Formats: sequence, structure tokens, C-alpha cells
Amino acid sequence: MKKLLFLIAVFLFQNGIAQRTIIYCGKLIDVKALQEQSEMSIVVEGNKITDIQKGYIKAAATDKVIDLKNNTVMPGLIDSHVHLEDETSPHAFADKFRLNEADIAFQSTVYAERTLMAGFTTVRDVGGSGVNIALRKAINKGIVKGPRILTAGKIIASTGGHADPTTGLNEDFIGDPGPKEGVANGVDECIKAVRQRYKEGSDLIKITASGGVLSLEKDGSGAQFTEEEIKAIVSTAKDYGMAVAAHAHGAEAIKRAIRGGVTSIEHGTYMDDEAIELFKKYGTWYVPTIIAGKSASDSAKKPGYFPEVITAKAIAIGPMIQGTFAKAYKAGVKIAFGTDAGVYAHGKNWMEFIYMTEAGMPALEAIKCATVNASELLGIDKETGSIEKGKSADIIAIDGDPVKDINSMGKVKFVMKEGKVFKNL
Repeated sequence: MKKLLFLIAVFLFQNGIAQRTIIYCGKLIDVKALQEQSEMSIVVEGNKITDIQKGYIKAAATDKVIDLKNNTVMPGLIDSHVHLEDETSPHAFADKFRLNEADIAFQSTVYAERTLMAGFTTVRDVGGSGVNIALRKAINKGIVKGPRILTAGKIIASTGGHADPTTGLNEDFIGDPGPKEGVANGVDECIKAVRQRYKEGSDLIKITASGGVLSLEKDGSGAQFTEEEIKAIVSTAKDYGMAVAAHAHGAEAIKRAIRGGVTSIEHGTYMDDEAIELFKKYGTWYVPTIIAGKSASDSAKKPGYFPEVITAKAIAIGPMIQGTFAKAYKAGVKIAFGTDAGVYAHGKNWMEFIYMTEAGMPALEAIKCATVNASELLGIDKETGSIEKGKSADIIAIDGDPVKDINSMGKVKFVMKEGKVFKNL
């Protein structure tokens, strides 16, 4: 019988006929209706979901059955803010002078696989050296295991700003980096920097509209682009079919970025009431990254972990983000899940769910932020973000019920991306 089934499978493959996979779900989360459904079946053919039915449907002899009757099943998760090239460590700044692109590339493959195994089948990589573009290509070709990636390539910053790669360095290394390196001043250079990212193969644009925490600048909140510069970036990005994500801690930077037309604000630490109204008026997305703030603050308390200028900022800014998230959620701001993975250890992305629920968001709404909402932010909601007919077979399963215990989001037992099983314990 096994030999017969094998021969049938070979015949189906050779003739371009997708073998049907049936997934039996003990519980299935409907992320749009915010409901848990019991005893459901998902039918997958090739890389697509072709049916969802109530009950455990009968499998044909040629069907493959995956039994998840003891698990909670949901769409593959989406993290809208990661940095897959690196990971926090006390020697991160020395690594800038020690590591070559090949070193970065090899370590990024480890972080990518770890992220996928944690149940995140899609991520938005919002800035690195450009190796993130090569990583995306390698994953798409099946050379490397990892999530679907949309990447910004290099971040665009102003001179001396957060993401200027030479900020805080010895004068022998400072130089005068320009648009090619992601540093732009004035409208013309901003336009050129966007076009350079497009040329390199970026999927979106990331700017640092304010100072940051983990960079060698004294101010982590001040505005670092004019509104005119931001509008030039957004307009040019739109010409090339790209959205713009804006790192912004300070209130003024947030407001300039929203009025300038960006798609999302990352972090948003010092968001005030005026900024909240602008979020709602313009329909701008908010990506909180609570875990990043907590992680940076915790690391800053370890002697010598960060340079002194970073330590002060991390302790002051880090703990604030969870409160900002709670305020934004209660006010009705659109929220998409994002963690700033790399600021903490990759694979622990799920801990953001804990912090979101601690701040008052129900578990199913938090999961919706990491599925439906994140897919809309990334512009891929027709492809993924929910378990529906015709969508990509991005499906995960966990032990436990997240409504009863949000910690179960860290117990991923099954991962399918685009119809291929990567984890099945």
C-alpha cells in the first residue's frame, strides 16, 4: 500500500497535479472575526489554501493528513519590524569594524531560520547593510530557510542622525557619506537616496525621522528631517511603488513624518495627543516594538554593555514604549505587530504578545495585529495574513490556547510556509 501511494504521489508530481494536504485543527483562530473555532479542517494544494471546512473531513487515499487536533492553529505570524542581519551583544560596535559582508550574511541565515521556527512566516526587515536583500533572494530561491522577507535594504538618515553609519566615530572614519550609503540632506539628496534603494532592490523605504537609542548621538528624540525632505522621500518612493516606514521617537518627528505621508511610524515613544489625532486623520500605522524598549533598558543596566551615551538613552526611553502603546490602542490608532528583533535575541518575537496584552489589548486582537493588520501594512493582505481560500498556505500551530495563556504563543509546534512544512513536532 505504501508503495502504491508513493507511485501515485510521483504520478501527481510529474503531471503537475498538487497532492492534497488536509490539516485537522483542534482549534482554529479566525483572525478577522476574532473567534476560535473548534474541530476544523484546512485543505492545502500546492502552496495555496483551497478549502476550510467544519469538522474533520474524510481524507482520500492519496491525501496527506497532518493531525493538529491537540493544537491551536492560526495564520503564519508577521513581524513588521526586524533586523535580520545582526543581534544585540556587548561587542556590537566593534563588530562594525571586524565583520565582513560574508560574516553578516552567514549569521543572518541563522537568525532567519530561528525566526521562521518561532512561527513568523513573513517579516519586514527595516534596515541593514544591504545583505538583507541578498538574504531575501536566497530564501526565495530555497537556498536558505527563513520567512518571506520585504526589506528596506539600507536605512536613509540625515548627516549625524540615527543610521548615519559614521556617527560617533573617530574623525579618520567619519568622512562624508552620501545617498549611496543612506545619508541624505535636502530634497535632491533625499530623492537620490530613494532611487538608490530602488536600484539596489529594496521593497520599501525606511527613514530615521528622529534620533535613536542605539546610536552614538546624544539626543534620541529630536527631529532629523524637515517635513519638505520627508515629502520628497514619500513622493519619490510612491513613484517606485514603495511605502515608507519612519523610525520616530519624538513627538515633533512623528508629526512631521505623518504629515509628510509615511505609511508607518516605528516606536513612537513620545507620541502626544496631537500626534494621535494625526495618526487617525491620515490613517497612519503604528508599529510599537515594546520588547525592544524593554530589552534595551535591561541591557543598559549591565555594566559596559553599551557606550555611556547609549546607556542613558536606553534607560530613559526604553521603558516608555509600553505605556505609549496602551495610550495609542485606547485612542483607536491602527496598530501592526513589530518587535525590532535584533535589538533582542531573534526567535523571541512572540514575547511582544505578552507586553501587548499586559497593556490592555485582548489576546485575539494582538494576534490580529500580527496577521491581518500586519499584512495590510505590508501590502500583502491578498496573499497572506488570514486562513482563507486562495491565500498562501502560511499556517502555524501552538500548544495551548492563547486566550487562556498568552505564553502559549511561544510554544510553536508546527510551521508551514507557502505549503511547505518546516516544523512539525
